Amino acid sequence: MMDFLTNDLLQLSDSAIRFATPLLLACLAGLYSERAGIFDIGLEGKMLVAAFAAGAFSALAGMSVDDGGWNMGGAAVWVGLLAAIIASIIMAMIHAFASITLRGNQLISGVAINFFAAGITVLIGQYWFKMGGQTPQLHEGQRFEPIILPFAKSLQDVPVLGPVYHDLISGHNIIVYLSFVIVALTWLILYRTRFGLRMRAVGENPGAVDTAGISVVKLRYSALIITGILCGLAGAYLSLGTAAAGFGKDMTSGRGFIALAALIFAKWKPIPAMWATLLFGMLEAVGSKYQTLDLGFMVLPGQFMQALPYILTVVILAGFVGKAIPPKAGGEPYVKER
Repeated sequence: MMDFLTNDLLQLSDSAIRFATPLLLACLAGLYSERAGIFDIGLEGKMLVAAFAAGAFSALAGMSVDDGGWNMGGAAVWVGLLAAIIASIIMAMIHAFASITLRGNQLISGVAINFFAAGITVLIGQYWFKMGGQTPQLHEGQRFEPIILPFAKSLQDVPVLGPVYHDLISGHNIIVYLSFVIVALTWLILYRTRFGLRMRAVGENPGAVDTAGISVVKLRYSALIITGILCGLAGAYLSLGTAAAGFGKDMTSGRGFIALAALIFAKWKPIPAMWATLLFGMLEAVGSKYQTLDLGFMVLPGQFMQALPYILTVVILAGFVGKAIPPKAGGEPYVKER
């Protein structure tokens, strides 16, 4: 039992946190957008553009001048992160302009962003690096390295608590820790600030907010800027925060849609969103670790194990869409009454 706790369970939990991080950030991004009344099916596209921008600009910033780069050394990874956030905000503002200013169909706008992102990342990647749309693999200084927390090594041999602290809590990169901080900040913003109260109100009854003299347009644009920042962090994690750092074609692999399913499962609340994405992360970790699973009476093949997160996505969407009530004004453009 102790071996299982210190080996398999800790390894799975550690992997679950890593897999859940981009899902959590994207889920919180969707939470801000949809709480403000803007449905955002384009999370996938924003993450993909951010992942490409992070990988591409970090690679360029870390290359030597002779190779066509900028030779920025250890600052390269921060250049990549900044590029990811800016690229994602630009995509979020395109969605905001189409949905808020032009009062277009929010779902169509989101789908268009997803298609645009899938094409433009490969096109620019091939033009810049001539590697089939991929970026060069990133090395030290071009990616985020694990952070070893204080006393992690000295406490490693302490029974139970030592391995949990050393193997599970310590050893993640800065974006992982930041994502959990953002969960707490999101809860505080939503439920303990005037901005959060107004944002929730504009997703439920924008007419009442407008009557109170508060700009519905400004609130919704502000929410989508936050959405862009969080999707930027999620995409940057995929390119800069994993072992095989760098951008690959369609590397988001449907994570934006899984994040939307987690958001529905969590009923548009930040703390449940964290647990929902950790559940998806655990399923992905199980599918990664156990290529086949012998249950005694049957053997589950590797393809089924890898499909677990997507199967759960379908189950959640089929079983919880009718039970989870979204913001009342979600998906509807607001027309100011005269």
